[in-house]
Amino acid sequence: MRNIKLILEYDGSRYQGWQQPGKKDPSSTVSGRLTGTLCRMTGEDIEVFCAARTEPGVHASCQTVSFKTASRLPVPEIRRELNQYLPQDIAVLQAEEVPERFHASLNLLSMTYTYRVYTGAVMDVFRRKYMCHIPQAPDISAMEKAASHLVGIHDFRCLSSGRTKKSCEKKLWSAKILSPADDELHIVLEASAFLHQMPRLITGTLLDVGTGVRSAGCIPAILSGREPASRPAPPAGLCLTDTRY
Repeated sequence: MRNIKLILEYDGSRYQGWQQPGKKDPSSTVSGRLTGTLCRMTGEDIEVFCAARTEPGVHASCQTVSFKTASRLPVPEIRRELNQYLPQDIAVLQAEEVPERFHASLNLLSMTYTYRVYTGAVMDVFRRKYMCHIPQAPDISAMEKAASHLVGIHDFRCLSSGRTKKSCEKKLWSAKILSPADDELHIVLEASAFLHQMPRLITGTLLDVGTGVRSAGCIPAILSGREPASRPAPPAGLCLTDTRY
């Protein structure tokens, strides 16, 4: 069996995430579209593994996928056929054959999500599908102060909407607040892994700090469960931008 690694990008606007719970309608998920295309190409039952199970409406510019196949199709042909038959909002940027032990989920060291915010007075209609709109410039220094409390190893259960008895301890490598343009703000989060809705809940809380709704010192209280997190930021602004192995 050959082990194939893909790097994908996709617009998640019309999908129910990477993988919908229950798998009721595979065609409405990114993994369903990819798996269906691979099965038709190879004539095999293909199981795909990913770096991050992005949520409904969330995008990716660097999603890593791996799968095994007995097909002898050359790697460039696999990439070409996938890009020919996948919907236009899913693209295969890279394809390569990798060692048998590589696994897109199990070998992951960290993943990075970037949340984009537009701060102009009127939302740019050409960027509305990929950014959240806040018609004021948030206080970046207050957001940075709040974000500093998140970096490190913590139990992020209270910054997740999931219900699990498993450990919720994760390592957040970094939380950066960047301003690449006068009317644009990026919140960049790198972690060993993220819990359900964790990037959006962190972002929603940091944006509330930046707009004065909450104080910069609220994070320790949220992590300890003494205060609730803010509402999750809308999914459209969130994008998986890096996976590290």
